[in-house]
Amino acid sequence: MSTTDAAGTAVITLTADELDPYVTHAPTRRWLSGPGLPADGDLLSFDALRTDGLRTVADSTGDPDRLAAELRDRLVIGGILGADGRETESVLLDGATGEISTTYFFHDRPDLMHTRPLAPSLEKLVRFATATDELAALRGQFASYAGRLGPQVVTEASRRLLALFEEGTDGDPGPFWRMTAVIRPLALVAGPGTASGLALDLPSRLLDDAFGAGRIARFEDVDFPSGLTHEPTRRFLREAGLPEDGYWFSLDTDVPLPSLAEYYATEREDGQDDGIASYLPADAERLIRLGHLLEDTSLLVDGTTGAVLCWSEVDVTLRPLNADVSTLAFTLWLINQEKTLDTVHGLTDAYDQLAETMSRTLASTDPIACDPTPSTPMDDGWRYWPEMFGDQAGGGLYA
Repeated sequence: MSTTDAAGTAVITLTADELDPYVTHAPTRRWLSGPGLPADGDLLSFDALRTDGLRTVADSTGDPDRLAAELRDRLVIGGILGADGRETESVLLDGATGEISTTYFFHDRPDLMHTRPLAPSLEKLVRFATATDELAALRGQFASYAGRLGPQVVTEASRRLLALFEEGTDGDPGPFWRMTAVIRPLALVAGPGTASGLALDLPSRLLDDAFGAGRIARFEDVDFPSGLTHEPTRRFLREAGLPEDGYWFSLDTDVPLPSLAEYYATEREDGQDDGIASYLPADAERLIRLGHLLEDTSLLVDGTTGAVLCWSEVDVTLRPLNADVSTLAFTLWLINQEKTLDTVHGLTDAYDQLAETMSRTLASTDPIACDPTPSTPMDDGWRYWPEMFGDQAGGGLYA
């Protein structure tokens, strides 16, 4: 097995002896022994080949007799990477036809495993994954998009990526690549914050155009408590604002914004003293409550740093939510756009893949929103947005 090509690029290739007797499809044999598979990638990992070589699904389960016949001889060659860098679905190769599919391994219930088509060949799989990686890094064929932002850029990049996928699949790239083409470019709507002093510079009227101007709440200085001293946050809430109601969240607009401590002392609607106040975070006076997420979960902004957090009464835990109000606004816009796109492309037909694609898109603009690394002693790594995206029973991503 080789891990570099003639140009010094890290690739994985296999010898004829390593391919026998698993791969009989001639074009696939030529690809694996020639160009090979990328050793490093943002979307796909082929570490399974590096560590275990070619192995069948049957050899990878404890009870192969319970596998569907079509699965037993498929070859495990890698996996699709999630937003956290870990493999989600396994990528399989049909050694007789060269077709690529995916599956979830259920080692205790292999009878529940099934496949979904991913690509007609290794050549197209590599080409599609490379294009997606280049879009994410704004290099290669997408290098010209560096420094550009806005809805028109999103539309242009999406059309270009979708055309590339359709060209290789007779106009039908399948749900995974179609959602990749229409969701991943949404990250290009905003650029790194320079003028705003926040994580992102959003185009003017982005939220108004998406939600309708009448649904955007903008605040005045009288609405801000003394603890909200972070000027870029104050300016954003005054000028850009946030949607009053969105998916999985709602702003409090009927009273001046209270600190978390003030909310429990005077503003809480039920007026009950259930002892939660004694468990509030140490800095509750500078945590400003913007509204709520799930029931008993407060949406907060740190009045000093501008960080956006969520406070769960149920878990008595303070967790990071977004880097700041600019990435919170992007998250809400992203969800709104996904729902519109779902009506056109049926994205939720592959809900689990859509949830991961949404998380990856969000993570590309706001890593804090998806990074499970604990940031405080009480932080358990649970992250609100990826969990909500993945809650198919709750139906949050359906149009």
